[in-house]
Formats: sequence, C-alpha cells, structure tokens
Amino acid sequence: MSPVAQSAGELWEELNIREIPSALRAWMVSHVPGFSGGGTLQKFGFGQSNPTYRMCAESGQYVLRRKPLGPLLPKAHAIEREYRVLHALRDSNVPVPKALAFCDDNAVLGAPFYIMTFVEGRIFYDQRMPGMAPHERAGIFDAMNATVASLHHAEPLALGLEDFGRPERFLERQIATWTRQYRASEGDPCEAMERLIEWLPANLPAEQPARIFHGDLRLDNMIFHPTEPRVIALLDWELSTIGDPLADFAYHSMVWRVGADLFRGFGDLDRAAMGIPEEADYIRLYCERTGRSEIPKWNFYLAFSLFRVAAILQGVWRRSRDGQASSADAEVVGAKAHPLAEIGWRIAREG
Repeated sequence: MSPVAQSAGELWEELNIREIPSALRAWMVSHVPGFSGGGTLQKFGFGQSNPTYRMCAESGQYVLRRKPLGPLLPKAHAIEREYRVLHALRDSNVPVPKALAFCDDNAVLGAPFYIMTFVEGRIFYDQRMPGMAPHERAGIFDAMNATVASLHHAEPLALGLEDFGRPERFLERQIATWTRQYRASEGDPCEAMERLIEWLPANLPAEQPARIFHGDLRLDNMIFHPTEPRVIALLDWELSTIGDPLADFAYHSMVWRVGADLFRGFGDLDRAAMGIPEEADYIRLYCERTGRSEIPKWNFYLAFSLFRVAAILQGVWRRSRDGQASSADAEVVGAKAHPLAEIGWRIAREG
C-alpha cells in the first residue's frame, strides 16, 4: 500500500463483508435506475459518524451511507441533509459524488440510508502526505483551496437551498447548538470548554453573506484525481447547512494551529521544506479566489472552530462509551477533545 495515499478502493477494510441483504437488493432494484444483480457490502474502514459501505453489484459499484443504529444525539447523523445537498450540487462547479436515492424506511436496513456513486481516486488521510515531493504537496493544497473557494462561491438560492438553513444569527446559534451537544456527551470537567462557552457569544464578529457551510472541510474528506492535483469529490456533508463561510474556512484551516499527533495537524512541522503553504499564504489565496481583502476577527473563527471540533469529538467519546462508535479508535479520537479546547481558549485569549 502506498505511503502517500490510499485509493478509495484500498481504504475498504477486509471486514464485515457480506452479501447484499435481500431487502436492500429489492429496494435498490426499485429505486436506483440500472441496478441489477446481487453482490457484496463491505464496511468502510474509517470514519467516526455514519457507517459507510462499498456495494459491489453486477451493475457496478455504489456507496451506501446510513445512520448508526440505536438512540442518537439530537440533530446528529443527518444523512437526509447530506443527500439533499449532494443532489443540489450535482450540476454545480463543486465536485461531489452523484446522489442516487434516499431511504427513510427502517425496515430495509434498520436505519435511514442513501446511495451515491462510487468515485475512484486518492484519499490523503495524513495531512503531511508522507513520501510526496514538496511540489506535489503544494499542488494538493492549491487544489484543496480552490475547491473550498468554489463551494463558498456557490449561491444557495440558485441551487434551491435557500431553506437549507437559517443564516440569521448563525454563529450565535452554532455556539448554542454545540454547547448543547457538548453537554449531552460531557465527561470529565474541561475548564477550557467552559471558558469558550462564555467567551464566544460575547465576541461575535459581524455577520457574513450566507453560503453553503460544509461543516467538515478536511483533506481526508476529499477524493483527488488518481494522478492529477485535482479534487474530484467532496465528501461527508452530514453537518452542512447555510451559514458563515468564514467559519467553514477557519475549521478547514485550524490544522495550522495543532500538532501532527493531535488532529492530523502540521503546526509543529517544517512546512517550507515540505511544500505546505504558510497559514497566511493559504488565507490570502482563499481571499483572492472569493473576492475578499481580508478575514476580520480570524482568531475568533479559529477559537470557535476548535470549540466546535472539541464538542464533536466529545460526542465521539460518548458514542464509544455507549457502544455506538462507527470506528474502533473512537475512544482515542474522542480523548483529544480537551487538548483541542485548550488550544482554542489560548487563541481566544490572544485576541
């Protein structure tokens, strides 16, 4: 297996392989044009939220993504929203897999799910991209930046997504939402989270023009062309809504502020030698592509992003404790919530 990247096919672990259940096969025949034959389901070997499977059938390859089984946190695992935004973006400049069909009948698989096309390409799970030449990394980062800018250029109204979210008081409501999510999965006390819960609502920036907010813009949520530095599919739209694009971009950019052992960051690496742009250069390129002169209150956006990811990872930790985790390393991943919150509080104090 290449140390640089794994193909979308290679990332499927050899576990939980089974024949396509008869109820699912019958549903596919009725709802996915062109589907035929039996085949297998194979669980995707990574991911912390919604279980995802590769489906191999006579008519081709598909991806099935479903909600976890059992009780869930309020508003979590919103795959119906994923399906809607994928369908809306199908003819846009934003690269996405083609959404094929959605099922909300629990009798088929025990939980709602949707089907999309399988996209073959490269997924870089490690932001450092070991084994790559500096110019190759630079090309990947440029392509990633261009994809994020393309998303934030898209007009929700033109895509039929004007009611996909409420942009008014977006950050205020996001802070309240993630505070509730954190409280619902809270473990040991975390002073940094308590400080951020108090500081963020008191330091809100001015509202920005609303755009599609992906919610989890990471390198490993993008599939790149097999040989070119070009994104061919942006994945994992569970947290998508309509809101402040700068908050979306800051979440995407916080890896410049964390170490390699803490959220696949590169804040402690020799970026110049690796071909990774500096944070300021990456921001400047995004601003050029989106027609901005600057990003006001950048530290607020970074602090909010670290608060938000800490709340998300606290939920991962809780699902692990409750036996609902989609990934075997969920407890280890969830344990990173507190140190990330501490970094966020430090950035907030810096102003």
